[in-house]
Amino acid sequence: MKDEQIEKIQSAVESAGHIPDDKKSELLGLLSKLKLAIAKASQTHGEHAENIARLIEASAHEAARVEPKPDSIRKLLGELRKSVEKFEASHPQLVAAVTEYSAFLSALGI
Repeated sequence: MKDEQIEKIQSAVESAGHIPDDKKSELLGLLSKLKLAIAKASQTHGEHAENIARLIEASAHEAARVEPKPDSIRKLLGELRKSVEKFEASHPQLVAAVTEYSAFLSALGI
């Protein structure tokens, strides 16, 4: 993920009033894990890794909205899960990070 993407996501999460502070911290930690995993994947699969980064950015922004749309988030997370399936063998950390991120957003009730 590019630094400007991370900064936009962090800003959106930090300003989300409906997400408790402890959950914001946890979400930001997950995003850091994702950043590292995407950086590794981009070394061999640049375009595909960039697509994953865009889906993460879109889902994080949707979750941080004042009135999140659960259907939109579910759709984005579904696309995200599909996009990382190809990496299960070559980049298991990326798959694990995306799975953890998706589960976290689901547990938030968004």
